Amino acid sequence: MATVESIMDELKAKGSEQYRKTYIRHGLPGDRLFGVSNADLKVIAKSIKGQQELAMGLYATGNVDAMYLAGIVADGAKMTRDQLQSWAEGAAGMPMIFDYPVPWVALENPEASILALEWIGSKKEHIAAAGWRTYIGLVTTRPDSELDLAEIETLLQKVVNEIDSAENRAKQAMNSFVISVGMYVKPLLDKAKATAQTLGVVSIDVGDTACKIPIATEYIEKTEASGKQGQKRKTIRC
Repeated sequence: MATVESIMDELKAKGSEQYRKTYIRHGLPGDRLFGVSNADLKVIAKSIKGQQELAMGLYATGNVDAMYLAGIVADGAKMTRDQLQSWAEGAAGMPMIFDYPVPWVALENPEASILALEWIGSKKEHIAAAGWRTYIGLVTTRPDSELDLAEIETLLQKVVNEIDSAENRAKQAMNSFVISVGMYVKPLLDKAKATAQTLGVVSIDVGDTACKIPIATEYIEKTEASGKQGQKRKTIRC
């Protein structure tokens, strides 16, 4: 039976200095990661699928690789609100975690929309970013009939009003939110396009990486031209 200790040993053995250096350039703490590839993490995840308690223990280690693995394995529907809040709080300084595993599990929880709004209102960069990413999950996967369109319009306006003063990772998530509304919510296409036009090019510090920040107008227009606007995804996990 796998344990936290045995999985940590396996993660350490799979670690790569090349991946570790890449992750560090993307803002992750070098003393808290082994540098395991996503492909290797998925293989390990299959071997411990459904082991919720183990996933919770892995996240609690504070190791980036283990936390990401926990996000693949954990079922957010089985997590309490306090546990989800703890995951969000524990992701400080780790964009790979608050941008991905935290929203993944939050989206699966019945209180996803409530948590997303609460987190969006946080003054902490990583919490706010996780909130925007969770709401992105909602507009990306939920039928339009289940979405609160008036609430989403309010959030689009919030982006316009606050993006310039937002911290880096939250700003990036806000830009992605506008793109996602334009790509996935049919009734709000025009509103999203107008918001994207207002934003223009969003300036974000990507550090020592080759990452490029997508221009919202271009992404929305490309999706519209392809005829795929409004086609929902089954999941935001990757």
